[in-house]
Formats: sequence, C-alpha cells, structure tokens
Amino acid sequence: MSSSQGSLTPPPVTPEPGWHAFMPFPELASRESFVQGGESTHRLRLAYFKRDSDDHLVGRAWFGPETQGPPGHAHGGAMSAVMDETLGAAAWAAGHKVVVARLTVDFRLMVELGTDATFETWVERVDGRKVLTRGRLLSPSGDLVAEGHAVCVVLRDEHFEKFVAARARKAE
Repeated sequence: MSSSQGSLTPPPVTPEPGWHAFMPFPELASRESFVQGGESTHRLRLAYFKRDSDDHLVGRAWFGPETQGPPGHAHGGAMSAVMDETLGAAAWAAGHKVVVARLTVDFRLMVELGTDATFETWVERVDGRKVLTRGRLLSPSGDLVAEGHAVCVVLRDEHFEKFVAARARKAE
C-alpha cells in the first residue's frame, strides 16, 4: 500500500451504497474501549454498518500511528484486535451476546499506518452456545489484508448482567 492511501488523521467515514449505520453492542459501548477509541484517537477507529444485500456486518477500520509495529505499518496485534472485535460483533449483530473464545487470523499483507481498510464479517453457523464467525479485512484498493474466523461463546445471563452493571458504574 502506498503512503498516498493513508492519513495519520482519521478520514471521515463514508459508507458504501447499501450500507446502513449499525451499533452491534450498544449495551457495552465505551469511549474507553481498546479498539473503539472514538474519533479523536490516534490508535484505531471502527465504524460499523449492515449491508442490505446479505445482512453482513461491514465497515471501516482505520489504523492510526499508535498501532505501529514494523516501521510505518500497523502491528499484527492491532490487526488481530480489529478481527477479534469485528468477528465478535458479527455474532452480536445476529442477536448473540458473545465473547470470542478462539480467534484465528491469517495475515496476507502489511497495513500502512493511516490506512482506512474495509472489513466484512458474518455468522457462519451456530452450534448450541458456540457461534462461529468468519471475516476479512481489505485494503482501500480491495486487496485481501487478513482473513479470520472465531469461535464465540454466548454469555450466560449472569455474566452479561455483570458487564452491563460495570458499564453503568463507569458512566456515573
């Protein structure tokens, strides 16, 4: 990816035609999230949408200067964090309140800092409390940057309520 593709300031999020804004886990949203740093972050920024044509969770992932690993490029851990977040979010978008129990990411290309990549994730199947998700991360030119899959586990009600209560205490 050329440096002309990336900016060290998050660009405005521009959805594709047929994408509609979506928040996969509003009960747990936080400005202090590692991955969801908000508009002013120099780390990561994610913007979620649902795609009309197939109901997949899609969006933009911007890799800021605080994600640096190899000089001028995002750390693989930052890419994995985006895959973890978006693969889990696909399950939430489908109505399953989960945490990721196993994450597999295959890296295909390095990502320059400032890249505003596109992600696409979906639920592959559900097996009891296990929700299996798949997804990919694409460069601005459409090249495959990373692909992954996750085994997510549906939270028991008592665990989910603890998360919601902790979030409410933090908001006070």
